[in-house]
Amino acid sequence: MGQSKTPLLDQVRIPADLRRLHPSQLRQFADELRTETIDAVSVTGGHLGAGLGVVELTVAIHYVFNTPDDRLIWDVGHQCYPHKIITGRRDRIRTLRMGGGLSGFTKRAESEYDPFGAAHSSTSISAGLGMSVARDLAGTGGNVIAVIGDGAISAGMAYEAMNNAGAMDSRLIVILNDNDMSIAPPVGAISGYLSRLISSRQYRGLREFGKEIVENLPRPIKQAARKAEEYARGFVTGGTLFEEMGFYYVGPIDGHNLDILVPILESLRDDPASGPVLIHAVTQKGKGYAPAEASADKLHAVTKFDVITGTQAKPKANAPSYTKVFAESLVKEANADDRIVAITAAMPSGTGLDLFEKAHPSRCFDVGIAEQHAVTFAAGLATEGYKPFCAIYSTFLQRAYDQVVHDVAIQNLPVRFAIDRAGLVGADGCTHAGAFDVAYLACLPNMVVMAAADEAELVHMVATAAAYGGGPIAFRYPRGEGVGCDMPERGEVLEIGKGRILREGTKVAILSLGTRLQEALKAAEDLAAHGLSTTVADARFAKPLDHDLIRKLAAEHEVLITVEEGSVGGFGSHVLHFLAHEGLLDQGCKIRPMVLPDVFQDQDSPNKQYDEAGLNAKHIVATALNALGIAKAEAPGAARA
Repeated sequence: MGQSKTPLLDQVRIPADLRRLHPSQLRQFADELRTETIDAVSVTGGHLGAGLGVVELTVAIHYVFNTPDDRLIWDVGHQCYPHKIITGRRDRIRTLRMGGGLSGFTKRAESEYDPFGAAHSSTSISAGLGMSVARDLAGTGGNVIAVIGDGAISAGMAYEAMNNAGAMDSRLIVILNDNDMSIAPPVGAISGYLSRLISSRQYRGLREFGKEIVENLPRPIKQAARKAEEYARGFVTGGTLFEEMGFYYVGPIDGHNLDILVPILESLRDDPASGPVLIHAVTQKGKGYAPAEASADKLHAVTKFDVITGTQAKPKANAPSYTKVFAESLVKEANADDRIVAITAAMPSGTGLDLFEKAHPSRCFDVGIAEQHAVTFAAGLATEGYKPFCAIYSTFLQRAYDQVVHDVAIQNLPVRFAIDRAGLVGADGCTHAGAFDVAYLACLPNMVVMAAADEAELVHMVATAAAYGGGPIAFRYPRGEGVGCDMPERGEVLEIGKGRILREGTKVAILSLGTRLQEALKAAEDLAAHGLSTTVADARFAKPLDHDLIRKLAAEHEVLITVEEGSVGGFGSHVLHFLAHEGLLDQGCKIRPMVLPDVFQDQDSPNKQYDEAGLNAKHIVATALNALGIAKAEAPGAARA
C-alpha cells in the first residue's frame, strides 16, 4: 500500500484536530489541502479557482478561531470546498453538486460549520452583523468572521452593511479576499510587518491611550488628530475608505503567507476591543495549480478535468446552448440597429455578452455585481431612446425587483430583460433555479413576458424584443443546450400575445409555456397510442395571454393541461384566472395546471429534477388520464402544487 499524499490532512477530520498541529506544520497542511481540493474537483467539476485562492485563509481561520462556536461566513460560498474538506465532510467531498451529495455552496442544513447558507453574493457582512448583534444581546461572547471577495464587496448591499456595522460599533471581523491584483497596493515584507504592527494589541492599546488624551482637547484639535491617525495608517495601508465607514483597517497582507496571517488573526482574536475590523488579504485565484494560474478566468468553474494537464472533459454538444443563441442573435440585431445596447451584472461569459462585447465594445456594459443598478441604468438608457437588453439570470433578477417595478414598469420604459437560467438548473440547485420570474413579472402592469420553447423561438424573441417599443418586455430561456431544431438566419418579429398550435387533436389539449414543449409533444404521441387525440400548443406569451387560443382549447377539448417550468402563481394561474372570468370553468372542460412543486429542489441532473418535479412527458400523460378517469395512475406532485 502506497504512502498517503496527505499525511497531515489524514489526521484532521474537524478543525479541532487542526488546532493540535504545530504552527510549523501549517504550510504542509495547506499544500495537502490544496492537493485534495484539486483532486476532488477533478472528479466532480464545480468551482475551482476561488477555492484554491483561499486555502491558506481557510487554514488560518480554522486554526486561530474556535469554529463552529466562532461563526465563519463565506460570501457566495463557491470558494468553500477546502472549508468543507476540513469540517467533517472530506468523506463526501467527491459527491459535490451531485444528486444527494454535498452542495456546491455553504448550506445550514449540511453542517454546523456553515452558519449561513449562500450562493448569491454580498450577503456575508449583513448576516455577520446580525450574528454579532445577537451575540451582544445574549452576552455569549465569541467571534464572527465574514470572508468576502473584491467582486462581492463592490455590491451595494455590502456597503449598506458596512455603513451599519461602522455606526453600531459591534465586534465583527471582515476579511476582504482581494484576488484582483490591479486594485491592491504592492504586498511585501514591509507591508506585512506594518499590518502585523497595526493589528497588534500593543499598537491598538497605544492608540486607545492616545484617543483618551485627545478626548480632553478642544473639538477641532480632537477631530484633526483622529483624522491624522486614520489617514496616516491609510497612507501606509490604503484602507482610508474602510476607516471612513467605521472599520479598523489592517492590510494589505499576503493571503498565502501563513506566517503573517496567523499572528494577525491571533492578535484580533485576543483583543477584546469592540468595533468592526477589516483585514485586506491579497490572494491569487487558482493559486498553486499551474493550469488555473495560467487560465484567463483562473478555472473559475470547471467540468471534470485531468489533474495533470487541466484539460476539461466537455461532452460534444448536439445543439448550441441557449445562452450562445441569445448572444449571437443580439449581435445580429445590434449590427442592424445602433441603438441596441447590452448590460450585464458581472456575468459577461455566463450571459453570453462577452460575444456581444467583442462585436460592439462601446455598447456593452458590465456594471459589476449590481443588479439593482443594472436595471435602473437600463431604464435611464431607455428614456433617451436607446434599446437596452438587460441580461440577468432569473434568480439574480430577483435582487432588482423593486427597480423592475418602480423604475421600469411604472414608467412603462422599453427595457428588454433577457432572463437566462429559467427553470431548473441541475448541479447549482435551488439557489440558481429560475422558478419565480414568470410569477413575479406577469403580475406587473405594462410587462410583456415571453418564454422560448426552443432555440429557434429564442431567436424570434430576441428580434421581437428589439422591435417592441411599447414598454418593458422579458423573454426567458433555460440553461444548457437547445433541442437541435433548424435555425433561422434572422429572427422574425412575433405578434405580441399570440401563441401557436403545433399539433391538432380533439380530446386532450396541452398548452405549454417554455421548453417543456418537447415533453408535451412526446406526451401527445403517448396519448395517441392510448387512442386519445391530442392538441399541443405553444403559448409563447405568459403576458398578454392569447385569449382566442385559450378559449378554443377549452371549448373544443375535454381536458386542458397547462405546463410550465415555473412556480405556482405564474402562467397557469393567469390562464385559470382568465377562464374563471370567462365562465369557462363553470362546466365542460377539465383544467389541470402543471407547475414546479412548492419546494426548493436540491441539485441533481436536470432530467432527474424534472422527474422529481413531475413535469416530464409521463407525468403529462398521467395527468390527462387521471382527468379523464381512464387510469388510476398516481397524480404527479407538480399537478398538486
